[in-house]
Amino acid sequence: MLLVSWNVAGRVKRLEEQAERLLGLGADVLCLQEITRGTLPRWRALLHEAGYVGIEHGELPATGRKRPLAVLTASRTPLHAVLVDGVPWPERVLAVHLSDGTEIVNVHSPISPKPDLAKVRTHEAVHRHFADHEPGYARILCGDLNTPRKEHADGTVWTFARDRYGQLRPERGERWEEAELALIHGLEPYGYRDAFRLLHPDSIDELSWEWPRWGGGYRLDHLIVSPSLTVHSCSYEHQWRRDGLSDHSALIARLQTS
Repeated sequence: MLLVSWNVAGRVKRLEEQAERLLGLGADVLCLQEITRGTLPRWRALLHEAGYVGIEHGELPATGRKRPLAVLTASRTPLHAVLVDGVPWPERVLAVHLSDGTEIVNVHSPISPKPDLAKVRTHEAVHRHFADHEPGYARILCGDLNTPRKEHADGTVWTFARDRYGQLRPERGERWEEAELALIHGLEPYGYRDAFRLLHPDSIDELSWEWPRWGGGYRLDHLIVSPSLTVHSCSYEHQWRRDGLSDHSALIARLQTS
């Protein structure tokens, strides 16, 4: 399976260019984040024309502009959506089952300043979804998880519950820290692995989002896979970001079920 996960940043004017790059890969599965009400119809049309027969997306709220972004997953084989309980913003978390039984959960985590602990509750809900049961089929978590703040050579990370010096911020605290870690390291006891880190253990300075003016950034986009999946390749397409097609690099991976 060739899978691509990409936060397309709600681009309107660059949508056709984004689609040309994506569709040129011939991927089996596409997981997109930051789809908007305005871009959704065009994405659906282009994906259908390209042969993606299974297309599901998060349902955007009918009114208001406070939550204008959703995720979309497209497959060359039929798929159907399944429920992830307890997600505060359901349009940002989409779980689907492919025709071979593989489950893919496409996530765009809210950023830290969003109210009502939206980020924390999202991570907690997704972690429960993966940890509560261990089915016999392959499972994949991918998307823009908006964490971590920093990765270290020994495998530890700083989350956005911490400041730039690594100190836990009192206004966020341990629950916030544990919630962000839940999707980065918290699934490891169940056998899940960070696909990029598995193949590139020393690339601790890799980033998938960069500050536009002064450089530096974070590796916010991830692919977490269950033990039954073999990761043949996993890398970031930074040139798409450098070309201004998005503020995120795309993650491209080739996987195989055991």
